Amino acid sequence: MKYYIIAGERSGDLHASNLIKQLRKQDPEAQIRGWGGDMMQAAGMELVRHYQEMAFMGFAEVLRSLRKILGFLKEAKQDIRRYQPDVVILVDYAGFNMRIARFAKKQGIKVFYYISPKIWAWNQGRVHGIKKVVDRMFVIMPFEEDFYGRFDYKVDYVGNPVNDSVTDHVACADFRTKNKLYNNKPIIAILPGSRRQEIENMLHVMLSVLPNFRDFQFVVAGVSNFSKDYYEQYNKDPNIKIVYDQTYDLLSHAKAALVTSGTATLETALFGVPQVVCYKTSAISYTIGKMVIKVPYISLVNLIADKPVVTELIQEEFTAKQIVAELKRVLFDKHFMQKQQEGYALVRKKIGDFRTAERAAELMVGYLKAEQV
Repeated sequence: MKYYIIAGERSGDLHASNLIKQLRKQDPEAQIRGWGGDMMQAAGMELVRHYQEMAFMGFAEVLRSLRKILGFLKEAKQDIRRYQPDVVILVDYAGFNMRIARFAKKQGIKVFYYISPKIWAWNQGRVHGIKKVVDRMFVIMPFEEDFYGRFDYKVDYVGNPVNDSVTDHVACADFRTKNKLYNNKPIIAILPGSRRQEIENMLHVMLSVLPNFRDFQFVVAGVSNFSKDYYEQYNKDPNIKIVYDQTYDLLSHAKAALVTSGTATLETALFGVPQVVCYKTSAISYTIGKMVIKVPYISLVNLIADKPVVTELIQEEFTAKQIVAELKRVLFDKHFMQKQQEGYALVRKKIGDFRTAERAAELMVGYLKAEQV
C-alpha cells in the first residue's frame, strides 16, 4: 500500500521513523512518502520537505509566518493529490495536519492520526471536527482514551513511544570521557528544547544559576540542527559543557535536570532524574495561551499523573532566583525527592508496558486490509 506521512517537528520525526520501520515489517511492499526529517528518511520514507522549514512556535510566531504556512499547505495538498496514497498518516502538529485531514477526507483518502492533537488542553470542541475527518485516532496519553470516549469517539491507546525509547536505551559507559566531562562533579542536565525560539528564551536564564552550584557541572543537551557556534555563545564558563544529540546518555548520567516543557519532561521522568520544568514564550503568545488553555499543568509528567509531581516555572516565575530555589529542592530535599520519585512511578504505571510503534503499525495495516476485503 501507499502511505503519506506528515510530521512537523523533531519529536514527530523520531516517533514517525519508528512507525515507518514497523509499517515496513507489517507491509514489506509499502511505498512511503511524506514530510518530516532525517530519521523518517533514514527509515525509508521519500522526503518531500524537512520539518525544520515548518518549526513555528507560539500564536504570535504562527501569525507572522502565516503566508509561508499557507504555501506549505498548498504544496502538501498538491503532492498528496498526485501521489494518491491509500492512507494519510498525520503525526501531532495539529494546526497544519488538521487542515490536511480535511483535505484528504474530501479526496476520499483514508486518514489516520498518530499522536493526537492536544485538544484536551484547549478548545475541546474540536473533537467534533476530528470525528468528521479522522478515520482512526491512535493516542499515546493514557487519559486520552477516556477523554475521547466522553464524545462517543473510540480511539486506540497504543502506549507512549517515549517509554519505548527510554526502555531500549543502553547508556554509553564512557559518556563522560568521550565528552571531556569532569569525573568528580555530578551533572546537572540542561534541556533547553530543540527550537530556536525555545533556546533563545530559556538557555541563558538556565545557565545563569551556575554560580550557585559550583560543586556541579552543567551539561547542555544540544541538537545538531544548530551549529556549534550557535551554542557556544552561551558557553562562557568552564563548568558549562555542551553535548550534541546525546540527550538520553546525558539523562542516564545526570543528578538533576532543568527541562523546557515538552516531551523532554516525560523522558526525564522515565529516566528517574529529579527535574524542574521551565517555560517562557513571547508575551503575546503567553497571554493568548492563558485565555484558551484549559488544563492545570503544562508538563506531561503532571498531566499524566493528574497531580503536581514536578515544579513548573512558567513565564514570570521563570527567574534565576526561582530556579535556584527549586533546583536546591530536587538536589538536597530528601522528602521532596522521594515524593517526586513516587510520582514518577505513578506515571510509569499509567503509561503501561506497550511496544507503541509496533502496536500502532499492526492496527493501521489491519484496518487498511479489512477495508480492502
